[in-house]
Amino acid sequence: MARQPEVFVRELDPVQAQRLVKITRTAKDRVRLRRAGIVLASMQGRSAAEAAGMFAASPQYAREVIRAFNEQGFAGLNPKWRGGRPAKFGPAARAIICQTAKTPPQSLNLPFTTWSLSKLVGYLGQAKRIVISTETVRGILREAGIGWQATKTWKTSRDPEFTTKTARILDLYDHPPTDGRVICTDEFGPLNLQPRPGRGWFPTGQPSRLRATFNRTGGIRHMFAALDLGSGQMFYRFRDRKRWREFLGFCKQLRARFPTGKLYLICDNYGPHKKDQVQAWCRANDIELVFTPTNASWLNWIVRHEAA
Repeated sequence: MARQPEVFVRELDPVQAQRLVKITRTAKDRVRLRRAGIVLASMQGRSAAEAAGMFAASPQYAREVIRAFNEQGFAGLNPKWRGGRPAKFGPAARAIICQTAKTPPQSLNLPFTTWSLSKLVGYLGQAKRIVISTETVRGILREAGIGWQATKTWKTSRDPEFTTKTARILDLYDHPPTDGRVICTDEFGPLNLQPRPGRGWFPTGQPSRLRATFNRTGGIRHMFAALDLGSGQMFYRFRDRKRWREFLGFCKQLRARFPTGKLYLICDNYGPHKKDQVQAWCRANDIELVFTPTNASWLNWIVRHEAA
């Protein structure tokens, strides 16, 4: 067999050569990286066989890469994926699989609440005549952007003054008043006091144990918390109960901590917040209680810290 003539890359200007070198250093796709390396080796004067040996490729592959670069430029470095076995399940079957996975089993009169891959495969085979493996179903769902997620709850506020209250709170967030400070308040609890035995050195498989049914002699506590949006500081107090008296005491502590300027306390619609004694004292001490809409406590900035 006659020896094939050597193929070399066309002459490149300095900008193109610099771009080629950069691709060989930064390309994340292995095929593109190897093709760029073969072209760079050819530019440096190496034959197609020598360039192929550097990247564990055949000489014929190296010649095809060099010819593609000479004809198409840098576009010839991109891998051309083609061929392979055709997809066994077409768009119609894939749509049925995805729609079934998103349908609650109860609505199909099935005696379980969630789909497992094996249950989904079994149902598809019996009801839809689609014989498929669990791994194929997993791949189809992943390509469609469908994943295993926990169900979340939501609630809509029916407060007739929702728009007005929301605008008021957002305005305080976006345009802090110059005559005082904005403080978000909330109660957390009941908090159960539990013993924390910590860690220690014990024989393998024989740690110190604490009865799960321990006596809760410490009772429970409630935490009153306040977030100063101006400084980002959090203040809190623990109390045995969270009645209007405790909330009023917490307001007095905030007033003592910030003796000058008006206080805008953002709080929810918990009953003790609207007690007459609380309202009267706050008005007399230059404190404005700004209430969130009903079922919209997420507007209170401190709730984000609670979730974190």
